[in-house]
Amino acid sequence: MSKAKRLLDILMFVNAKKKFTAQEIADEFKISIRTVHRYILDLSEMGLPIYAEQGRNGGYTVLPNRLLPPILFTEEEAVAIFFAFQSLGFYRNLPFDAETSSVAQKLYSSLPSDTKIKIDKMRSYVAFWSPKRSIETPLLKEVLEAAIETTNLRIQYESQSGVTTKHIRPIGVYAHDGLWYLPAYDYRKQKILLYRVDRIHSILSKETNDDGFINLEQWFDSNEAQKPIRLHVQLTMEGVRQCKSVPSFEGLVVTNEDGTGYIDSDIDEGEISFITPLFYRLGMHARILEPQALIDGLRTHAEEILAMYQDE
Repeated sequence: MSKAKRLLDILMFVNAKKKFTAQEIADEFKISIRTVHRYILDLSEMGLPIYAEQGRNGGYTVLPNRLLPPILFTEEEAVAIFFAFQSLGFYRNLPFDAETSSVAQKLYSSLPSDTKIKIDKMRSYVAFWSPKRSIETPLLKEVLEAAIETTNLRIQYESQSGVTTKHIRPIGVYAHDGLWYLPAYDYRKQKILLYRVDRIHSILSKETNDDGFINLEQWFDSNEAQKPIRLHVQLTMEGVRQCKSVPSFEGLVVTNEDGTGYIDSDIDEGEISFITPLFYRLGMHARILEPQALIDGLRTHAEEILAMYQDE
């Protein structure tokens, strides 16, 4: 067996164990202790973070930031992964910014020259477009970790009423239209609310919570997470075109033979504040029939703007 193959086998063996001894490797691969130490040194020089513990109960420990064994990809798989990373480029922040850039760089640098040429050409013809946002979300990774670790947070959050303190339990984060959202249980209002991660000013405190609770995937699948109301809108041809360019509305628009259309569907009541600005921009191209709360919101918004330009 070649040394490269032996090193790969040992790498996969130690990577699957939290702690091991030289004797365990020697027994597993039928090699001498001296050879084991030589292979361990080779793996360390390759970048595998191994910590040696001296003493009677000593051995080796692979540190948490351990390397994964090599994975073989076809050219098509490598190109698909590379362009999947490109789709993330429209977000100013990601939960693992540095790691994402590192993976993309490593993947590209490991490709054959002809595959690199293929990717460079495809960049001019393929794009996963999403609105480019310049909004910073510096606490994105921290709130995601809080959700994974079932941790309650006290945060300072900016809303229309100003900056207030919220006591929440995050259940996950998701990206939509270039922004990051945080569904979380609000202990004061005793229900799950949707927060914009970029509007979290600071995390004041954390507290571990071992009680069982739903996660983001379960929340998406649960009808209990929604309070459905009817959205009924008449659209001009231009209204149809613009609504179809919005991912959350695209599947809801019904087009008539003359090019006009309408939306008649149930939505979550909590979405009203998010869709009001969209329908305000549509102006005469969208006539809201229901819900009344959306109509009232549009009227209030129009009156506020009109008041700004009244003659003194």
